Amino acid sequence: MLYFGGMKKLFEKIPAWMRNRYVVVMVVFIVWMTFFDRNNFISQYGYRQELKKLEQDKAYYMQEIENNTRQTSQLKSDPEKLEKYAREKYLMKKQDEDIFLIVEE
Repeated sequence: MLYFGGMKKLFEKIPAWMRNRYVVVMVVFIVWMTFFDRNNFISQYGYRQELKKLEQDKAYYMQEIENNTRQTSQLKSDPEKLEKYAREKYLMKKQDEDIFLIVEE
């Protein structure tokens, strides 16, 4: 009997809100979901950050696709722009021309 009496005194020293089984279950649940579960809160935060970055990348690449499509349609429709593009990007020249490249340091 002494053993159980000591446990009763020890149990009574714990604050009442910590003896409530719902609070205990909620604390255990939060600890489990924060550290131990496969889909824990820390992983979910990392996944959200990665999703934001991927959405930003998607927006950037969609803008680049739009720009490239517009530029391609301009090059297909205007021979002067096509010639200018070929001269600037690929250093193409006519038969009797010389090209001088100026490299800035």
